[in-house]
Amino acid sequence: QVQLVESGGGSVQAGGSLRLSCAVSGYTYSEICIGWFRQAPGKEREGVAAKYTGGTLTYYAASVEGRFTIVQDNAKNTMFLQMTSLKPEDTAMYYCVADPGYNCGAGWSLRSKYNYWGQGTQVTVSS
Repeated sequence: QVQLVESGGGSVQAGGSLRLSCAVSGYTYSEICIGWFRQAPGKEREGVAAKYTGGTLTYYAASVEGRFTIVQDNAKNTMFLQMTSLKPEDTAMYYCVADPGYNCGAGWSLRSKYNYWGQGTQVTVSS
């Protein structure tokens, strides 16, 4: 059973930075797709970024490309989402997601690709 524990959310002003962490346990860390989704009030949940721990490719939504970076730490079995140049429209609940039977790639931003979800961490960006 894969377990995901997020941390690192908070409140920042526009232009600021935050780093979200997702600690992964219960599966071989080197062979799992891990991603981040977010959901703002009144909006659909959307894929933000993803990475297969057994490869080097990373995937980003167009809205965060160039500002967010997904980073893998094998020693800590943790996936980070480094967020810079934050905007008020980045305000949302952020969820870590994972699936051991999927190597990311095509369809990475589809909710149906992931069987495991964290509890979420709130990010609030003020103007």
